[in-house]
Amino acid sequence: MIDKIQHSIQEALSLIPDGATVMIGGFGDAGVPYELVHGLADLGRRDLTIVSNNAGTFDKGIAALLNKQLVRKIICSHPRPPNAEAFARAFRAGEVQLECVPQGTLAERLRAGGAGLGPFYTPTGYGTELAEGKDTMIIDGVGYVMEQPLRGDFALVRADVGDRWGNLMYHQAARNFNPVMCMASRHAIAQVREIVPLGSLVPQQVMTQGIFVQSVVCVEA
Repeated sequence: MIDKIQHSIQEALSLIPDGATVMIGGFGDAGVPYELVHGLADLGRRDLTIVSNNAGTFDKGIAALLNKQLVRKIICSHPRPPNAEAFARAFRAGEVQLECVPQGTLAERLRAGGAGLGPFYTPTGYGTELAEGKDTMIIDGVGYVMEQPLRGDFALVRADVGDRWGNLMYHQAARNFNPVMCMASRHAIAQVREIVPLGSLVPQQVMTQGIFVQSVVCVEA
């Protein structure tokens, strides 16, 4: 019997080792798996590479990892949203490396990684510092930059409801980067508000299929 439900956050996170590449879903505050990220901070895993849309705000989420000096590198598109002082301090102190990726390029790199594709060309970033060291090409008079697919060891995502097979549904804008990060990771861990019986979810409304999710843990709102 397939049952991906974990009994606690710590049990769900226990497989993550030092040095792992961890994708963290969310856009702004929507869909951010705060409880999973804070559980990872409590575990004290070090030398992490974090892939996310931003680099955390205040002292929560990714900022909590930065404050404990657990992050070696961040790959994101928006490292300095309002109240991102944890990242600013860590970056100025040389504690964390930054790879800044345009938001659409980040999404497409994740999609390519999840789909098992190779490099692709995009006009975004051509002629800027973001293209330095990358292959470029001009096609029909338009400059393109070659970008690499992006894959991770683990993904931490937040959904609204899930079942024991790992099928997930999200609440409105909380969908954002979460589904594609599940696809692009080797092991996706989803925190959900509610676990529903198998067969309760309408198949056409499932937003992340269970084949892309390895662990589900219920976190009460």
